[in-house]
Amino acid sequence: MTRFILASKSASRAAILKGAGVDFAQEDSHVDEAQAKRELAGLAASPRAVAEHLAEKKALAVSERRGGLVIGCDQTLDLDGALFDKAEDMAEARVRLMSLRGRRHHLHAALAAARAGEVLWRFTETVTLTMRLFSEDFLEDYLARAGHSILGSVGCYRLEGEGANLFEAIDGDYFAILGLPLLPLLGFLRREGVIAT
Repeated sequence: MTRFILASKSASRAAILKGAGVDFAQEDSHVDEAQAKRELAGLAASPRAVAEHLAEKKALAVSERRGGLVIGCDQTLDLDGALFDKAEDMAEARVRLMSLRGRRHHLHAALAAARAGEVLWRFTETVTLTMRLFSEDFLEDYLARAGHSILGSVGCYRLEGEGANLFEAIDGDYFAILGLPLLPLLGFLRREGVIAT
């Protein structure tokens, strides 16, 4: 029996949960994130508020279709209060990394748990990352080696791989950087009796 549903098609989030030995199913929420972000932009929502809203929206969307506990997740990149979406191509990835070079930015990783169309729990972890002043030659080599896989990350880096070479400092939870604050989620699942205590 599946203990809960992850309302995400993210392979990295699934890998984190599998690595922790947690039993779950995955289901795409089919939430129109672009539309939701446009609506929130009109309300001048902060990048953190956007992540929290989308995590809840995803959890609720799946919980209204399926029984049981549903976990929704979202992550946003915040550079001086500006919200960034995933880059569409390698040219945009290069521009993104140049804009982050030598600067500090934040990743907001939000979780929401819902059952039967009601949110039961919310959690948001904010991580602060500082990119080093890497050379343009380094960046070109990095982009060539990393390839299109970095387009799956809003910051155009994969910290679990060569992307670690882009940074000089990180303050916060490693799992939150990957998009899923694992330890708070495990604590919630234990309190709910979904996983063993």
